[in-house]
Amino acid sequence: MRRDTFLKSLAALAAAGALPNAAWANANIKMMIPANPGGGWDGTGRALGEALRDAGVASSVTFENKGGAAGAIGLAQFYNASKGDPNALMVMGAVMLGGLITGKPPVSVTQLTPIARLTTEYNVFVLPENSPLKTMKDVVEQLKKDPGSVKWGGGSRGATEHIAAAQIAQAVGVPASKINYVPFRGGGEATAAILGGNVTIGGSGYSEFQQYIESGKMRAIAVTSGQRVKGINVPTLKEQGIDVEIGNWRGVYGAAGITQAQRDALTAMVIKATQSKAWAAAIEKNNWTPALLTGKAFDEFVDKDFSSLRATMVRAGMV
Repeated sequence: MRRDTFLKSLAALAAAGALPNAAWANANIKMMIPANPGGGWDGTGRALGEALRDAGVASSVTFENKGGAAGAIGLAQFYNASKGDPNALMVMGAVMLGGLITGKPPVSVTQLTPIARLTTEYNVFVLPENSPLKTMKDVVEQLKKDPGSVKWGGGSRGATEHIAAAQIAQAVGVPASKINYVPFRGGGEATAAILGGNVTIGGSGYSEFQQYIESGKMRAIAVTSGQRVKGINVPTLKEQGIDVEIGNWRGVYGAAGITQAQRDALTAMVIKATQSKAWAAAIEKNNWTPALLTGKAFDEFVDKDFSSLRATMVRAGMV
């Protein structure tokens, strides 16, 4: 039987809920994580890899971290090295879209194959434990006095925490162009900078900072959600009189040049993984919100989010 015919049959079985795990058991998935270890993409990719194995749809998952430029470096490597490979996945999300808008790299995510949105997560802003600033009000007061003296640390330029910082500045009457944003290649580098006091305030997904918040090494002062997130006892920006709300989402794409049947089969594997005990445990541990979206609906979502992010960044003077 031809491979594409076989994959179509598997996808049809998966859609009907009749796919035995053994049908996928020999899959060897290669996961590109276009960020350094320790961040949200890294956590998402490794959690998905474990879930693929736990669900019995992959016999092995190998990971490669390639950070920098909001994922653009890893994106280019994935595009060039994985063309036509039906077992290749790359983690991506809103941060990558922001990076594409600000950086205009030679390779775009539109050249790859959309597979699934997996989760959404709001950003949390934190201060180092020994910071003289104690609240978001303190940060805002310092920002108004001397915008450049407030160093905002976070992911790559164009990340959701970068956009949020620009929106906060605008909301309190400070030109977004005056914010002093320090981008890092991955969550691990940003965390080290915050813990070391090398930035004034840091932003990222709650899961990346959770252990340091709970241990007291970081003080959480605001989340970017519209209302408080269940399980996270941190006030929203809106509660503090700052009208800013922005979320983050993460998902996976497949390689360029795979067939529709191969896309369907890979999508079915990811769906199966999100139904596993391992994935449920990762969702709970990291305070992620499940947000599975596949197929045409995911394609349309990415197009809409890309346009929305661009408009937001133009208003904030970031592009």
